[in-house]
Amino acid sequence: MDVVGEVAVVTGGASGIGLALAHRFAVEGARAVVVVDLDPARAAAVAAELAGSGHLGLAVDVADPVAVAAMVDRVETQVGPIGLWCSNAGVATGRDLAADEDWTRAWDVHVMAHVYAARHVLPRMLARDRGHFMITASAAGLLTEMDLAPYAVTKHGSVALAEWLAIRYGGAGVGFSCLCPQAVATPMLATAPPESATTAAGAVLEPERVADAVMAALASSQFLILPHPEVADYARRRSADPDRWIRGMRRLWASLHPES
Repeated sequence: MDVVGEVAVVTGGASGIGLALAHRFAVEGARAVVVVDLDPARAAAVAAELAGSGHLGLAVDVADPVAVAAMVDRVETQVGPIGLWCSNAGVATGRDLAADEDWTRAWDVHVMAHVYAARHVLPRMLARDRGHFMITASAAGLLTEMDLAPYAVTKHGSVALAEWLAIRYGGAGVGFSCLCPQAVATPMLATAPPESATTAAGAVLEPERVADAVMAALASSQFLILPHPEVADYARRRSADPDRWIRGMRRLWASLHPES
């Protein structure tokens, strides 16, 4: 996937990883970058500050199927055919087992938002026999996130959906990627407590480093994008000996929460 001359849509594009992706796509020569975010003022401001011209900021709740459908129609009509879709919006909701509403919001944003996007974006890409669809999941979707059950479980759903789409629709001119970073310096991570398992797991990358990894993966048609390479080793250990891996995770939890 070469972003030069393409229309790129980035959900959750006004901060964090999405913001870094939007800037990188613009610098790399995207014809237009559509910045999608819940905050209308921030989405418009980011679109205005991107390199080049013709970019667009839109306020959309990606968990609203009607709004997503209308947004895809508007972009395709007013801006041009979508060549790259980055389904990147995410939420950190509810500690431990959390409340029902936390589970609902996490499911809607981390799973159903990708489904809604795929329903409306993929048929157009497949008809054109070109395009790329990327889902931002998390290392939590390959491993776990000990602090936030709704986040960990629904990010597993993000990974599973990305794999399903790649199996079902890959190889027909449309590419698929699943982005699984560990700790990244974003507003979401800034709310994590000092004893966060995520920050204890390894290096905290700047969002621009994640954008570097995405660009390299797009160039090589790589499905699984791991900005933290050690996640691949963790995943192998988890798969090879689940009981040992769980024991290790229990020890990590105990070391971070000695009072519990």
